Amino acid sequence: MAAAMGAAVVRRLHAAQAQAQPPRLTKLALRAPKFVEVEFEDGSSFHLPAEFLRVYSPAADSKIRSVAGEKVIFGRRHVGIMSAESVGNYGVRILFDDLHKTGIFTWDYLHHLGSNKFGLMRSYITTLKKHGLTRDPQRRK
Repeated sequence: MAAAMGAAVVRRLHAAQAQAQPPRLTKLALRAPKFVEVEFEDGSSFHLPAEFLRVYSPAADSKIRSVAGEKVIFGRRHVGIMSAESVGNYGVRILFDDLHKTGIFTWDYLHHLGSNKFGLMRSYITTLKKHGLTRDPQRRK
């Protein structure tokens, strides 16, 4: 009886892990300079704009402004994508026209961004407004 219950728990854990794993990437198309399209084996597909990818780049960046202890990237509305290069079997490095290129977007992270794009963008805009910042680049003097 205990062995059967243990086996059932193990099956549930494996099922939960399988559900937690994002689907595998089947297509990545760079549509420079404006966006990247990604498709996954579960049929999900996402159109990820350059600004969104730049703001949510997984890299530490010297162009981030710290406002009240919160790291905020601003002024990237018109950023473009110059190129992308594969990183092993797990991700892509994107070179933006503001010369940012240190972030590696894993397939899992791209799926996360695509699945949560609207909420993340809404959060980003709310954070900018909270700190009196804008998506538009600063004017040069």
